Amino acid sequence: MQSDGEVLFLGGVGEVTVTLGHDGLSFQPLHPEPSSSCWTSIILQPKLESQIKFADVYAVELLDEGPVCGPWNPRIAIQGKTNNEMHRFAVHVVTRSRKQPSPWVPCEYLFGHKDPEICKNWVEILSACTNSEQDRPKNLLVFIHPLCGKGRGRKNWEVVASLFDRAKINTKVITTERAGHAYDTLASLSDKELKKFDGVVAVGGDGLFNEILNGLLSSRHKTSYPPTPEGFGYVGSNETRQGYRNDGLSNSMPTSDAVNVMLPGVLNKSDDHEPLLSTAESPGLGISSLNQVPSVSFPNDWFRLGIIPSGSTDAIVLSTTGERDPVTSALLIILGRRMTLDIAQVVRWKSSPSAEILPTVRYAASFAGYGFYGEVIRESENFRWMGPARYDFSGTMVFLKHRSYEAKVAFLENRNTDSLTASAENVASGIKLLQPHQKRPRKTICQTNCSVCKETLTCGQSSEDEIPDSSRTICENPKWVWSKGRFLSVGAAVISCRNERAPDGLVAEAHLSDGFLHLLLIRDCPLPLYLWHLTQFTKKGSDPLTFKFIEHHKTKAFTFISSHDESVWNLDGELFQASEVSVQACRGLVNLFASGPEV
Repeated sequence: MQSDGEVLFLGGVGEVTVTLGHDGLSFQPLHPEPSSSCWTSIILQPKLESQIKFADVYAVELLDEGPVCGPWNPRIAIQGKTNNEMHRFAVHVVTRSRKQPSPWVPCEYLFGHKDPEICKNWVEILSACTNSEQDRPKNLLVFIHPLCGKGRGRKNWEVVASLFDRAKINTKVITTERAGHAYDTLASLSDKELKKFDGVVAVGGDGLFNEILNGLLSSRHKTSYPPTPEGFGYVGSNETRQGYRNDGLSNSMPTSDAVNVMLPGVLNKSDDHEPLLSTAESPGLGISSLNQVPSVSFPNDWFRLGIIPSGSTDAIVLSTTGERDPVTSALLIILGRRMTLDIAQVVRWKSSPSAEILPTVRYAASFAGYGFYGEVIRESENFRWMGPARYDFSGTMVFLKHRSYEAKVAFLENRNTDSLTASAENVASGIKLLQPHQKRPRKTICQTNCSVCKETLTCGQSSEDEIPDSSRTICENPKWVWSKGRFLSVGAAVISCRNERAPDGLVAEAHLSDGFLHLLLIRDCPLPLYLWHLTQFTKKGSDPLTFKFIEHHKTKAFTFISSHDESVWNLDGELFQASEVSVQACRGLVNLFASGPEV
């Protein structure tokens, strides 16, 4: 589609010739003045460009007759701008902030003409062009956590709600009233109701997103349990989940012997940490599906999840967009940006060493951690009145206790994963063959249009960040490698887990959709060394994983066994009590309203 051009009046510029192309429209001033500048009619908006791409237009509005500002001329600055009364329409686009290169901001192009029919025709043409843009959502289900981040959830939604209204996106808004509210609503939602929406948006922190994620996947993700090493003892570990409890809400909901999956006293708390345990059945959105076999399953191509960051850390948003900015995230959702995201499936076999075997499934989008990571979350429950500062306080308290835990970990070693363990025998005996200052390979950081996330990994494919180690034997088939001993923490990063305290994240080279977990085993060590390790996370460009007491394995699955009676895991900030778990990466399980961080 190509137009020969039409003369319109553009606010802040004057008369321009507007030309319509196949991917956008461009305009040129009829009477350019060397001393004039292209300003919008809204103060402090970004500088206008001479071209608008349809992919960047999020709304087109027909306005009432009114003033359109003329061009600014410094020679007559004392008189101000010249206003012209005419019929108007506005084109709302996204552009970069003038202060920072990354955050997106809304920008308005105000056009005018004496003939109202011309304005109306332009609105119809531009609306048709922008509506033809694929992947833009029309209906969204929005959950607002009113108390997260000291009340930022409700405030941030008030900031961005007008953007969704202007883009003519229908939003059904639910303000959570208790822990597990979003989980129960989504888990009991019928497929008929779910199909009315193009996605679900969390206005909160990582905890609310985890609750939404588990509510969606609890009965809609059908796959085998994670693989386990030979001799692990659970025959069902390699069978499909359909053979276990699935009552429509979730086979991962606590049952009879799983009542201790969450710590007592947590249920009535409400912040960006929301446990999933609930004893009440939710009415959903009006249609029950308790005995219905779901026809909506994951992964799929149409349904997406979004986050308006309002939590204490917002690691998922920072890792997937690079910015902790509500407006940027809202605009990414409105424009229908899409990227796939790996999810960790966590199967708890036992809540404690003496408990009966009862597989219980949870999902994590960013991190699953045991030991130090779990204890920090548990300790912080006693100081919720402190707000986000409770994590710093609790982290200090847990750090000073310097507790270690006896455990066994088996990870699935692929031929080209970068592991720092020499062999199963050496690991079991605590021997480390890695030199203390061994040079690590160049990191490949995940970013927009990441080639690593787009490529299909095959068994024989080499990895760019593979660590050569002559002491390791490359096996023809994948094998299980055991690591035993006392650990300060055991963690698995699905994504980089960037946050304001750790600008590069826990694992800087972790990718968003490559099908791998980054398993971090922190062995018992002197307190000063552990402090040195933790402080390295705060320094951009540092490498906190080079210490001799740290094992870093890139793996697709691992199994964990502990004899500790109160073994607590941290899943995206959610407490999960488990002494025996198996975890696997589900590549590209969900789609996110994002396009990746811009590095």
